[in-house]
Amino acid sequence: MGAGLKTGETATHARLKRVAFLWAQAQGYAACALEVSLPRCRYRADIAAYRPEPNGIGSTAIFECKQALSDLRRDNCCASAARARLEIVCRRRQTLEKHLRVHYPSLRIADTLFPEFDSHDFAAIGHRGYMRVLRDLAALQKRLYDCTKFETLLRYRCANLFFLVVPDKLYNEAEIPAGWGALVESDGTLSLMRKPVRHESTPEIRLGLLERVARAGTRALSRELEITFEDVISLQRRSC
Repeated sequence: MGAGLKTGETATHARLKRVAFLWAQAQGYAACALEVSLPRCRYRADIAAYRPEPNGIGSTAIFECKQALSDLRRDNCCASAARARLEIVCRRRQTLEKHLRVHYPSLRIADTLFPEFDSHDFAAIGHRGYMRVLRDLAALQKRLYDCTKFETLLRYRCANLFFLVVPDKLYNEAEIPAGWGALVESDGTLSLMRKPVRHESTPEIRLGLLERVARAGTRALSRELEITFEDVISLQRRSC
């Protein structure tokens, strides 16, 4: 694990990753890496870890570090609740557009052969209620696409165990996502405040995560040793 910060990372976030990295190894996770791309989804984990077991394939864990409440809530959207709210707002938009067509016929844009299919420039009149509905729609759609990381990792069974790592001042039981464990940092040490629910995953998924941990660890060590991709290609050519 390098001592430097990655681009845009705060010292607090780097400290949380460091103590989580150490905690994972102390719990028997012999293979750990930072910034690991996860199987079956588009997300990266702050830390992914693999713990070998004497009989068969070992278990895997993911650690996500959050230093601010806004950062925590951004990834903790409940998709079902957001979709239900989105349906309500969509119906509200349809109702408003129906009435605006009647009261503001001048908003029609003659862009089709049939008047019933013409578009309408509803934004042109700056109707406050309609504009608020559009903002709500955009915000909900963004949350459904960008803000369901915790829920998605569980649904896709990306690992067996999931841990949220937060500083002591940020810990609130109600803010911890369902199924996740809570590791709380204070004075450079972590305390397990909530145990995670174990999620079973296939051997293929666990081995796939182990492979990604190995790749991420190799990339990190290559950067530390200043080994570039061009160096590897050059050596391959000389070996042929």
